[in-house]
Amino acid sequence: MDYHRITKIEDPLFTQMHQLMQEIFPPEEVLEFDLWKEPLEDPGIRVFVAVHEGKVVGATEYRYYEDFNVAMTDFTIIGNPGLGIGPFLANHREQDLHELAAANGKSLSGMFAEIYDPYRVEHHEFGGVKPMDPYVRREVLAHLGYKKIDINYVHPSWNNDGEAVTGLDLCFLPMENNKSTIQADLVAKFLIRYYAVLPNKPDSWMKMVEGIESKDQLALMNM
Repeated sequence: MDYHRITKIEDPLFTQMHQLMQEIFPPEEVLEFDLWKEPLEDPGIRVFVAVHEGKVVGATEYRYYEDFNVAMTDFTIIGNPGLGIGPFLANHREQDLHELAAANGKSLSGMFAEIYDPYRVEHHEFGGVKPMDPYVRREVLAHLGYKKIDINYVHPSWNNDGEAVTGLDLCFLPMENNKSTIQADLVAKFLIRYYAVLPNKPDSWMKMVEGIESKDQLALMNM
């Protein structure tokens, strides 16, 4: 299996990846094809696909914020069960992120991720791929060390229509063992930076960020 980075919308493997995204994710979670041009060309956004026998069978997008010294996993897609795609993507991503942090003269402090709450998204099929089932994924990520940040989380729809998307938790994987809190200021700054690309934000998101900014620390809870 190959770990291939996509940097241009013209890459034929990107067409396969986008089709896979449409099969796996609900429509409001998938950015339109043409709108991927700038993100793919942004050196700070890293989009990789797992290629098996010439076919895209998995994908992941993530980024490393040098000033925050944290990463964000935008998404992980497992297109076929039984190929070990999840561990393949996770291992290559972690190695890449540690190398990026080392080049920044630091040791990676942690990684954010939005994780579906299976009790609120039971209607999503996720392409019928069992490893993408919210119950399975949440259990796997919990074993990896991800913890839920103690907030009532919403995020702006990627349709940029100002709608609030619910059914997910904002989680954090601390590299420091037994860490039970995260600085609220870091969470707020990260969210503002991450969603700067979407000008139309729902009021509920704005109020959530204001609430985070009013605090000093946020609890990291077991999932």
